[in-house]
Amino acid sequence: MASEKEIKEREGGVVKKGHEEGLKMAVELLEEFSLPLGLLPLENVVEVGFVRSTGYMWIAQKKKVEHSFKLVSKLVSYDSEIHGYIQKHRIKKLKGVKAKELMLWPPVSEIIVDDPPTGKVHFKSLAGVTKSFPVEAFAAGQ
Repeated sequence: MASEKEIKEREGGVVKKGHEEGLKMAVELLEEFSLPLGLLPLENVVEVGFVRSTGYMWIAQKKKVEHSFKLVSKLVSYDSEIHGYIQKHRIKKLKGVKAKELMLWPPVSEIIVDDPPTGKVHFKSLAGVTKSFPVEAFAAGQ
């Protein structure tokens, strides 16, 4: 459920409801902001929203989804609610995404694609740890 702060953040946003429309909008946002199209492997999308003036975006799914990125042997968990601020080559203040590291699931707080492109995408955790991987590992269909 969205908090009062999140409701305020969403004011003036474009919202798409349902899996087909929501998934289409999520992919269009990744494309527009030069991010890998397979970054958000979503299932059973309920709603996707975006506020262009602030860059705030949110995604609601029916349930949490775990996805394995095989090229980098990385298991990632996507909560039923994901939100953050999207801008060219980056998503910051990200909430709802965790990557498995050994036995822990640290939250991913920022995703950055190098500009100019080096073929790398960087994932930062709240603890300040950054992991870098090849962009191809997050292409659509991976």
